[in-house]
Amino acid sequence: MSSFTTPHFFFLFAMKTGKKKLAYGQNPEDAYENLKLRLTPDEMAPIIKEEFLKIPQRELRNHINELG
Repeated sequence: MSSFTTPHFFFLFAMKTGKKKLAYGQNPEDAYENLKLRLTPDEMAPIIKEEFLKIPQRELRNHINELG
């Protein structure tokens, strides 16, 4: 139940390819850890952990063409 009382956000992490990877969590570290749960180490390798953009859900559609 505690996850419902804590706000979560969308984060776009930059990748070495120039694209971005979408993640969801309470903060950037949490979102990055969530990515590690669903991606393989090879898929995580191009993600730049320190470069991210926090976006509201309503702006997600504006960033669709950046996802990779």
